[in-house]
Amino acid sequence: MRTLLTTPLVLLTLLLPSLVQGQSIIYRQVDATGGVIFSDRPMGDAAQKTTVAGATGSGPASADQALPFALRETVQRFPVTLFTAKDCAPCDSGRKLLQQRGIPFSEKTIATPEDAGAMTRLSGSTSVPLLTVGKQQLKGYSDSSWTQYLTAAGYPSTGALPANYRNPNPTPLVELVVSKPELAQPQPSPVPQEPVQPANRASQENPAGIIF
Repeated sequence: MRTLLTTPLVLLTLLLPSLVQGQSIIYRQVDATGGVIFSDRPMGDAAQKTTVAGATGSGPASADQALPFALRETVQRFPVTLFTAKDCAPCDSGRKLLQQRGIPFSEKTIATPEDAGAMTRLSGSTSVPLLTVGKQQLKGYSDSSWTQYLTAAGYPSTGALPANYRNPNPTPLVELVVSKPELAQPQPSPVPQEPVQPANRASQENPAGIIF
């Protein structure tokens, strides 16, 4: 499945306003003790100026704080998630594009009826691959379309990940919790009951058990 290319005007309307509004100038500065400080005001002529899109915006915290500063901010504002299925060639192509470009992403697999139901509620269909960049959904693999959106979100065109960085392993879209059956409690053995002898006439006439 391929997605029709979005025109540049529509693409900018959907994604870039939030980037432009949140854009700020961040100064990377080193204090007298050698510590690195990021601030919106320069402390001296030696301050290194870096423009970061949406530096003050809020978003989910990155799971890996070892990411470079600018990339970590982009991940927080526009997290990338790839939805895949088994034996899906377009899914493999999409995963390869993200890996070659060095983009941190999480992968969700669609393998059970529960996954399919959740996928339908999320995107309106069960078609894969599906790529989400922040709140933007890209249905079907398209090299040019995915590249456009990833670039507009602020992701670098070449890998900027640390050498030891690894994306998390794929996980099911719906985590199934299997409950363990409770162990049967052992039942106590029945206590044998003494047979009840029918009362004879003599015992009825001599309830005290007096023997003559």
